[in-house]
Formats: sequence, structure tokens, C-alpha cells
Amino acid sequence: MNRMKAVAVTLSSLVLVCSLLAGCSSGNSSKASNKNNSEASGVSTENSGETKGSIKLDIIETGNNLPTPDKDFIKQNIDKAIQADVNLTVYASGDDYQNQLNVRLASGNFPDLFQVSDRAALKQFVDQGLVLDLTPYMDKLKPVKDFIGDESLKKTTINGKVFAVPKAPSIPYNTYWIRKDWLDKLGLQPPSTIDEFLNVVKSFAEQDPDGNGKNDTLGLTGSKLSAFAPIFGAFGVGDPNTFYVKDGKLGNSMYDPAMIEALGFIKKLIDTGAVDPEIMANTGLQHQEKAIKGQAGIVWIDWPNLSKDQFTEQIKKVNPNANWIQLAPPKGPGGQFDGPYDLGGTTGIYAIPKALENDKDKLQKVFDLLNFVSGKEGSMLVQFGINGTHYKLEGDKVTPTELMGKEAGFTWLYQFTGRPELTYLETKFAPQSTFIQFANSQPRLQILNGFLTNPEGYNPADTSRFIDEEFVKFIYGNNPFTNYNSFLQTLESSMNFKTYLDASTKQLEELGYGK
Repeated sequence: MNRMKAVAVTLSSLVLVCSLLAGCSSGNSSKASNKNNSEASGVSTENSGETKGSIKLDIIETGNNLPTPDKDFIKQNIDKAIQADVNLTVYASGDDYQNQLNVRLASGNFPDLFQVSDRAALKQFVDQGLVLDLTPYMDKLKPVKDFIGDESLKKTTINGKVFAVPKAPSIPYNTYWIRKDWLDKLGLQPPSTIDEFLNVVKSFAEQDPDGNGKNDTLGLTGSKLSAFAPIFGAFGVGDPNTFYVKDGKLGNSMYDPAMIEALGFIKKLIDTGAVDPEIMANTGLQHQEKAIKGQAGIVWIDWPNLSKDQFTEQIKKVNPNANWIQLAPPKGPGGQFDGPYDLGGTTGIYAIPKALENDKDKLQKVFDLLNFVSGKEGSMLVQFGINGTHYKLEGDKVTPTELMGKEAGFTWLYQFTGRPELTYLETKFAPQSTFIQFANSQPRLQILNGFLTNPEGYNPADTSRFIDEEFVKFIYGNNPFTNYNSFLQTLESSMNFKTYLDASTKQLEELGYGK
């Protein structure tokens, strides 16, 4: 959930994960050189040999695997297209990036475009007057607006003004996955309702679906309360502490009358003894490991971590007959929702320093850059590389060449306004395209937390921890549901939650939600 007294900046949650999905590249060794000793952790395209007099654009962000300028064909093509000298510096470590950004902002050595960790950090920059209000320049950023959508600009709108460019919307990745071979062994069908789901979970734990004669299988695993996202959805409820519009009214899931019903059903699942007893302790990919090893028959997980080649190979080594399939969310009294999708969420935010408003020519070049990577030619370049070299285009179909995998693993670093996520993933991960489409097509409860900025005095980490601890007590039977209202009162009094509710409601109503 996206949430400077002097110019020293504290960026919260700055580590922007440069993972396979963000970069669509693995094992691509970095050939980049350091900019200088003072920025040893950054990789830069400075000293590119561009024509003297070209406007130089200095951009910083987190990332890795940026080539040296002579091998950076993305930079070379962008420079030519916008007639500028783009100097991108990336930092593999979020801490290193934070330190460099702090130093540069404090010294007045502003980059021309820089990455912001989240909405809360953007708000801090806005309060200090460090970032440019883009509202008067929207007519100069029409290709960007058309590419990311008007709704996306709400993610970086503060006090009615747009202060940064968010990346284009992503798509959901998670669903339940289920062992089809275990269903077949027990003569069961994929469950379509919560009652059928309960029965399958129980059967997987009790009826020896792997046929080894041992009582060693679990019905369901996952990581913490997120493992039950489709169950919350079956009752028409968002995950804990999420905002959404329901029946025309804006509300928070903690106060949704159906929350107690959802928790009650989750308790029924746990009472069977068929749910992973470590589900609330699982971290990282421990739930994935249990699924791969054949210890559980249903897992809540994203499609890459069960369907990519390296994982399917691991699964087959354990059991050549194992057959994992995606499962649509089970229907319940509140509908059918495969977990939440945050309308306010974004995978990246880029801001322009306010100081640049005094350099009209350079500012225009930054706009040119953002517009170029948002247009068809530039977007294709930063997604896939060079047409005819890294991919072939037949109509609208992109076919990767062998060189895409070898040379174009870094192009995501230049996706300052994002990418058309579905088509991009289907191209980069063609063998997994059916899984990508399935996850994207499931109904999701649309939440709004990404639009929020936390009020002063509210600590989201402490609140989340308290909610998780108390919910665990409810679903494991250590606290009766008759105490739920008492729990809410404690939440409001001890966690400043009422202030958070009021501030959040005001922000969302100002953006037009729930009116």
C-alpha cells in the first residue's frame, strides 16, 4: 500500500525491486562502468561522445545491468530521436540511490528526472517545494497522458495538482493454483464455490492424494493472510485495511459487515487441520517450495513462480505426473473476486525538479523524452529493442529474435512511463502466455489504497502488524468474534486509526471516489 524539514530527504520504502518481472531479464551480467569514484555504486552513460551542444539530460533511478554507452543501443536511439544526450545513472542498491539523491537534492545538484519511491515520498518533496508542478504542462505531455491514462495521473495528484508521472498500470499476477492430478486421483472437480473449496482442501489432507500411503499432504498453503485473498473476495470484502467503493459508498474493509463472515469461513478452513500450520509464518517463497515438493495441493501464488521453466523442471523432478493448473476464485455469498487490484498502485514514479522550470529548453527535452518513450516507436524500442535486430514485427505481432534475450535484457531501465503490460509479458514470456491471460482475466475487487498519503501520527507498519496479530487470534479461535467491535475500538484508540480513516476518506473523495 503506497503511502524534508531541511533539504535532507528520507525516502521510505525505496528499494524498488529490479527483479525478473521488472526487468524481464535474468543472468544478464552488467558491463557498465562507474561514473566516478564518488558514485561508485551507480552505472552511468556519461561521456557518450554526443555532439557538443546537445542538451544533456541527467536521470537517476534504481536498476542494474546498464551497458556502457558504446553498447547501449537504447540510449543511442533515444538521443537521435529527441536530439539530446541522455545520461542515465542506475543504482543496484536502494540505499545507495537514496544516499545519492539526498546528497544531490541537499547540494542543489538536481537531476533532470528522478525516480520517487512512493506517494508518501512524493508528498515530502511537494511539501518542500522540490518538484515541479506538471499541471500547467499537461498539454505538452499529451502522448504521456494518452499512454498511461488520465486515471493514472490521480496516483501522483496532491492537493489537486499533478507532481510526477506514474508508470502505466500493471496487471494482476496471483491466483490459486491446484494439483489437477490430485483432483483426478480423488475423483474431484476443480472447486467453484467456497464450500467445494473447503471440501477439496480437506480431502487433499485426508485422502492421500499423492498415493504414498502417508499422512503428509496439506490442502492449502500460501504466505500469511494474503493466502485467503479469494476467500475474502467471495464475501465481497477486500484484504485487511483496504478502501473500496461498495454499493456506491466508500468504505474500509475493517468496517465491512461481511468481514466477520469472511474471517469465520477462514476459521472453518483452518479448523479442518488441512491448512499449512506455518501459513502465517511463511516468508519469501517458502510456500512455493512446499508446492513444488508436493507437500500442498493448493497454493496462492503469482504465475511466474510456478510456471516459469526452471520451476516446472523442479516440479517434474519431484513428480513427473504433477499437474498444476490455475483455479478461478470460488464463488461465495458476496460474489467472486480473485483478491484485490489496487487502482492507485504503480510500479514507478518519476519527478522533475522544480528548479528546471527556469531552463525552458532542457525542460522541453525532458518532456520530449517522456513523450517519446510513450509513443509507439519509443515504447517498442524500450520494450523490445531494435526492430529487425531484437524482434520482428508482423502486423501487431512481435516475434523475439535470439538477440533479444542476449542483448535487450536492460531495455526496461528506459521505460520511464511503463509499458503495455499484457502484450509485453505475452511477448517476453510466450510459453506462459495462457497463465498470464488467466490471471489478468479474473474478477478483482478494486481497491484504492495506492492513492493515499498517510497522515502525520499514523504508523502503517505498526497498524498492519496489530491487525495481522489480532486477525490470527480470530481465525485460530483464540479470540471470539463477539470481540471484533472491541478490537476495532482498540485499533482506533491505540493506532490513530480514526485519523487515518478520516484523512483517507477525504483524499479519496477529493479524487472523486464514493461521491
